[in-house]
Amino acid sequence: MASIKEVKPVRELRRVGAHSHIRGLGLDEKGRAKFIADGMVGQTEAREAAGIVVQMIKEGKMAGRGVLLVGPSGTGKTAIAVGIAKELGEDTPFVAMSGAEIYSSELKKTEVLMQAIRKSIGVRIKERRLVYEGVVSKIRVAYVKHPYNPYVRIPREAEITLETRDDSLTLRVGEDVAVQLLQLRIRKGDVIWIDAETGEVHKTGSVCKEKRYDVSAYRCVEEPSGPVKKDKEIVYTLTLHDLDVSLAAQRAAFASLLGMPPTREIPNEVRQRVDEEVKKLIESGKAELIPGVLFIDDAHMLDIEAFSFLTRAMESEMSPILVLATNRGMTKIRGTDIESPHGIPLDLLDRLLIIRTRPYTADEIKEILRIRADEEDIPLSEDALEELTKLGAERSLRYAVQLMEPARILAEREGRTKVTAEDVRRAAKYFVDVRESTRYVQEYEEKFLK
Repeated sequence: MASIKEVKPVRELRRVGAHSHIRGLGLDEKGRAKFIADGMVGQTEAREAAGIVVQMIKEGKMAGRGVLLVGPSGTGKTAIAVGIAKELGEDTPFVAMSGAEIYSSELKKTEVLMQAIRKSIGVRIKERRLVYEGVVSKIRVAYVKHPYNPYVRIPREAEITLETRDDSLTLRVGEDVAVQLLQLRIRKGDVIWIDAETGEVHKTGSVCKEKRYDVSAYRCVEEPSGPVKKDKEIVYTLTLHDLDVSLAAQRAAFASLLGMPPTREIPNEVRQRVDEEVKKLIESGKAELIPGVLFIDDAHMLDIEAFSFLTRAMESEMSPILVLATNRGMTKIRGTDIESPHGIPLDLLDRLLIIRTRPYTADEIKEILRIRADEEDIPLSEDALEELTKLGAERSLRYAVQLMEPARILAEREGRTKVTAEDVRRAAKYFVDVRESTRYVQEYEEKFLK
């Protein structure tokens, strides 16, 4: 049982991912892309095309089809894939992987892909649970040094105060819950609920007392009423892979008693049993199936066998929405001597809806940097934003985003609360981009080992 203690009647957290600000595709009611909306900037053509894909999915017209995102590096392909998943629903499973991940020394390529497919299909189940629900008014996380790396701190426990319109309660939670609070970036004003038995944390949204920046990543919700500790009907989603692993673990425990060797792969009969049980739950009205999104980046890294497997999987009764992405042009299909567009067989390309992404303009880069600064709580002065925009346009958007945190540290060392253009320039001297690194290698080529 999770460690949760009620205590009698404090630092804000920052933990973000590269696409944690994406809330959808940013389309209006007619499916046209707004320049800035839902954390998305620019790429209007690609977003509108993705919006059509979302409508096809909702209408059940995507059977046997997939999506291919094509464009140069750093043009928002992953962001669009995340946006598609967000448009399909908050609990829609989204699995992102690289094409190189299928090459494992422990599992067959087809097993890796099958597990990814099963992770991308959810089963929504309803039941009543005892939970702690409210608005976060205070939060404090206690850290300890990592046992194997003294320079890294890990959470040990957390103290969090939840409030509703009628009640207030402070909880002291253990390490497992504290880690979830960090991963979900829980901070003051967020509305969350914690399962009293399992300790699972869910973020509903934020109480918006004043209008935030137009591209805020936080969904505004009302402050809950009633007691903090309550019995609540909740809806949660498990993936088919979760159910596969659970049943396989039960069988493995029994097999070990008989002296049978363990296996890392999940037997087909286990998956068939899970599918049968899920169908029974769906027919009885206790669950519903949620096809999610399987996003495979660097799709050109897949080989001919993997492409053949995915082609068959797309036609299966239980299959997720397959979204591939690549930045390659004409290249060889891995495992063959055949050249093909994007390194993908033509028979699979015929089944894909291809969406193009284009390089960002300077204005779009500026707005993206503004969003990331707001998301990561980095106060940028206007001249710092202009300097970062210049670097993003001349070098790369990713490089400009990566410089923001080092620039913030440099500003704090000088006693400033805002990052200036000088801080950005100093950070750029310490951390060079790919172009500058290449020039350095060419200059000292004779001194490098070969």
